[in-house]
Amino acid sequence: MDHLVKDFEVKEKRPGFVGTISSLISAKKTVVNALKSVSFSVDEGELVGFIGPNGAGKTTTLKILSGILYPTSGFVQVAGFNPWERKSKFLKQISLVMGQKNQLWWDLPAQETFTLLKAIYEIPTRRYKENLNELVDLLEMRKYLLVPVRRLSLGQRMRFELIAALIHRPKVVFLDEPTIGLDLIAQQKVRDFIADYNRRSKATILLTSHNMDDLVGLAKRVIVIDEGNIIFDGDLSELVGRHAKEKIIKISLSKTSNYKKLEGIGRIRSLKPPQVEIVVARSMAAVAAAEILQNFPVADLTIEEESIEDIIRKVFRGKNE
Repeated sequence: MDHLVKDFEVKEKRPGFVGTISSLISAKKTVVNALKSVSFSVDEGELVGFIGPNGAGKTTTLKILSGILYPTSGFVQVAGFNPWERKSKFLKQISLVMGQKNQLWWDLPAQETFTLLKAIYEIPTRRYKENLNELVDLLEMRKYLLVPVRRLSLGQRMRFELIAALIHRPKVVFLDEPTIGLDLIAQQKVRDFIADYNRRSKATILLTSHNMDDLVGLAKRVIVIDEGNIIFDGDLSELVGRHAKEKIIKISLSKTSNYKKLEGIGRIRSLKPPQVEIVVARSMAAVAAAEILQNFPVADLTIEEESIEDIIRKVFRGKNE
């Protein structure tokens, strides 16, 4: 992607009957800049986290890359194709999985959807069986193949959605919130599967997620987008190193103490006696810990890094520009 721009024209509708009529005659239009000169490249076989707050432009970007939306301007190329031309050869090499959308037939077993996709993608019978067997076994879903989709749990449906999206062995996969709404066990199964699929097939994967565990467990590189602009592109460890300016000291006290005194050492983040958490500057963590050990009845003390969620939140707030 090079200097990609996507603008949406939104008509404003006034309230009431009179407002509706006047809006039809002379509607006021507002231009929303969803993407503002976005540029990045992803290498073949790379798994990249694409993150940002709601409305940042993540889903718009994926829809342009997969050919669903036309850009306003800019250059895009995916696997050697212009996505919005939607050529058959291109569509057979990509897949878009959206956690809040489904392609499975609700009243029929997932097996029926897979059979339809075999015909749509013109997959040879032998290769179709090999792909299906491998994917079903990796996601441990064989015993549910003939169960109507409406009777499956959300986690089971999501795993079948992944199988449906990958049955044709796409070279490029766009995953938009693939673990949304899943319980912890289902999330981990999906993460393990994505990592395994990337390793086995060498597929290029662009993953959006609000779940930081998805990023830590899958992506070394992250692209951060906010208000249609790329604000970071690099290793996740670099992002943490650049923006993690504080450390968290977790303390367990052996007896009641004057907790107010801890405010002179750092910012109290949590106080549930006898457990206390305080936040201090990274450079002062060792000094602060020594002072606490010297002046308080400490039963246990640990120094931890900030969570990935807190660091990303700081990036969006621009605290460490």
